[in-house]
Amino acid sequence: MTTNALQINNLHAFYGKSHVLHGVSLDVQPGEIVALLGRNGSGRSTTVKAIMGLVEGQGSIKWKDEEILGREAFEIAHRGIGYVPENRDIFPKLTVHQNLLLGEKKRGQQGRWKTDDMYGMFPRLKERQHTEAGVLSGGEQQMLTLCRTLMGDPDLIMIDEPTEGLAPKIVELVAEYLKELKRRGLSVLLVEQKLTIALEISQRCVVMGHGRIVFEGTPEALRADAYIRKEWLEV
Repeated sequence: MTTNALQINNLHAFYGKSHVLHGVSLDVQPGEIVALLGRNGSGRSTTVKAIMGLVEGQGSIKWKDEEILGREAFEIAHRGIGYVPENRDIFPKLTVHQNLLLGEKKRGQQGRWKTDDMYGMFPRLKERQHTEAGVLSGGEQQMLTLCRTLMGDPDLIMIDEPTEGLAPKIVELVAEYLKELKRRGLSVLLVEQKLTIALEISQRCVVMGHGRIVFEGTPEALRADAYIRKEWLEV
């Protein structure tokens, strides 16, 4: 298996005494988009938080052949894993441009992404680069969060519900953004509820239910599996 891969094996995770993940195993290969699907409460966000060191876990999480389970979130980030949380974590009193600069790799280190790349992908951010981030719309804040994470130059980016609550036009923009990451060779672990987006941009779909993986396969296989969709995805 490639050294740049993320490999999760028999992962259990807990919130206090509550046992949330029950033996989750999955991998993300270099340059691959994997969609992590399931209803609310299925364990998708907990899986991503456990990878990022934000939730107590047991089992094994390896990144580039190194065990990272038990490490602090900032250590995991420094190893090249970016995390875009669902709550659009921006600095509201700083401008768009200042938010982007805060995401940059350490001074003196040249990453693959510059602010011009971000403004090229999202012209709306360029228009608003001197605006305080707190007054942006939800969609603009989502774009900013995605871009600030990219400025840290991760090899794997984990994105939790990027299209939640966004207008259809902005959803299309986010889908294009994810395709651009794929073109640039990044690995993406995408937590998403909108099946159409996941099927359109991912190479593999992993469906979770009750803290376990209940399906893993290609988007085509998931399209063809009416039982899995009805049982574990449709509301």
